Amino acid sequence: MSREPQRPPADESPAVHLVDDDEALRTALSRLLQATGHEVRVYASAAELLMARSGRMRGCLLLDVRMPGGPTGLELHQALVRQGETLPVVFLTGHGDIPMSVQAVKNGAFDFLTKPVRREDLLKAVAAALEAEQNAWQAGERRRELACREASLTPTEREVFRRVVAGQPNKRIAAELGCAERTVKAHRSQVMHKMAAASLPELVSMAAEIV
Repeated sequence: MSREPQRPPADESPAVHLVDDDEALRTALSRLLQATGHEVRVYASAAELLMARSGRMRGCLLLDVRMPGGPTGLELHQALVRQGETLPVVFLTGHGDIPMSVQAVKNGAFDFLTKPVRREDLLKAVAAALEAEQNAWQAGERRRELACREASLTPTEREVFRRVVAGQPNKRIAAELGCAERTVKAHRSQVMHKMAAASLPELVSMAAEIV
């Protein structure tokens, strides 16, 4: 069984991280998002966000494609991806930048919006991005919890775990491990207990989540 790698701690609660060099637009979008209940953090440039970032970010990134005088939105996105950041990115783009934004989506961006941004489109895209991030975060937390449980197994228990979820009966496991069947049953009981599995189907499901 593979183990979920440790990740840097997340930066506080989920938020919309808004990066745009246009102060007027930045202020307007921030006010709109805050008025609809979102926590918003604003940055005037890609460099400013990178300076402020101290751990894995939560929420989503609302990012202008073009920003003069420093890394562009695309370059920021690529830098974050290289650093293992999985934050959904919604790009803001002018009409002339649409081909660039389409390429960004192909490279893993969540969505892109064309300026001037319609209120409904912005809120819909942000809500979808935040929901996707929350689902991914919860799934990651679940995998890490299961990996911790698996790590508590002894080497023999881990081997029994692997064979049980592969569908091997106790008798075959005992023969292949060179031990008594009752010993396999004891190990199997410990596996169920340490993994907090109420049934064999649940244990099999857990194994699939860890991989």
